[in-house]
Amino acid sequence: MADRNAPAIPVIALTGYLGAGKTTLLNHVLRAPGARIGVIINDFGELNVDAGLVTGQVDEPVSIAGGCICHLPDEGGLDDALEKLADPKLALDAIIIEASGVAEPADVSRVIRFSGVERIRHGGVVDVIDAVEHFDTVDIGALPPPRYGVASLVVVNKMDRIAEDARAEFLARVEGRVRDLNPDAYVVGAVAGRVDPRLLYDINDGDQAGQMSFRELLLDGAAPSHDDHHDHVHAASVTVVGDGAVDPGPLLDLLEQPPRGVYRMKGTVAIGKRHYLFNVVRRSVHVTTAAAGAGPSHLVAIGTDLDIADVQARLEVALRPAGEKVAAAGMRRLQRLRQYSI
Repeated sequence: MADRNAPAIPVIALTGYLGAGKTTLLNHVLRAPGARIGVIINDFGELNVDAGLVTGQVDEPVSIAGGCICHLPDEGGLDDALEKLADPKLALDAIIIEASGVAEPADVSRVIRFSGVERIRHGGVVDVIDAVEHFDTVDIGALPPPRYGVASLVVVNKMDRIAEDARAEFLARVEGRVRDLNPDAYVVGAVAGRVDPRLLYDINDGDQAGQMSFRELLLDGAAPSHDDHHDHVHAASVTVVGDGAVDPGPLLDLLEQPPRGVYRMKGTVAIGKRHYLFNVVRRSVHVTTAAAGAGPSHLVAIGTDLDIADVQARLEVALRPAGEKVAAAGMRRLQRLRQYSI
């Protein structure tokens, strides 16, 4: 049986129609220095993942034949691939599934969520759309397409092919359509898939899981250095370190209703006599018991266009030390989330 204290590896669904730029985005995030990423791809259509970016990190990308992932038969290979990549010896930061262009994001998300593999967690659905073709080929009906409803992050790619003075209006149009189905989706415009990898996963610094890394403490909020294109979607982060055990009620309020601009949150928090490891993608909260020696309570919020002062203030409230007695209602909420996260 898997160690419940071991950190779960996020499995991220990368979806989008053929030509939208999924593989371009994937190759971009694989270039983050130090990233250890497992990649699962379909053999459906032409795929051009840069194998050189994966080789030497996780040996070889795992390739699944048989068409769309969501239509794989029982024992069709996905769980076998996930089991291989979830091996603790690989020490992966994330697993990315690049779905076929014909895959429905909801189906791919469901396959991940109900996988029987231990030591993984759902890491969100990143749906890439082609800014030039989207409203002529995908979003063409009176109602928004269902794919908007499941996406945690919508990347509007190829924004450089939209006239500069029309880009803000175009992005607002996409965002409005997405919001009709999914108020919680995070929408960003991008060029050549240049999305900050920190929006998707944590880069392993070699520190013990659940503890603050020296890089996070010293470079908190700094723009990533691996790719400084002016059209790169940069993320910022806000870190708060607490002192003592907290009341789970205000903490869960924060995690279930993140501050504006926050896409992901993570951290280890002392509640009562235990430490818990939290990972949040938009309003999807995953919680497990942290390993012994997890260090001081801390939370990190990651996103774009953050109101730093507001985010910091809300994190500080969530990490405010509790009194001697922790509210029973908050503990019940925590235990329900923990059971759901197993």
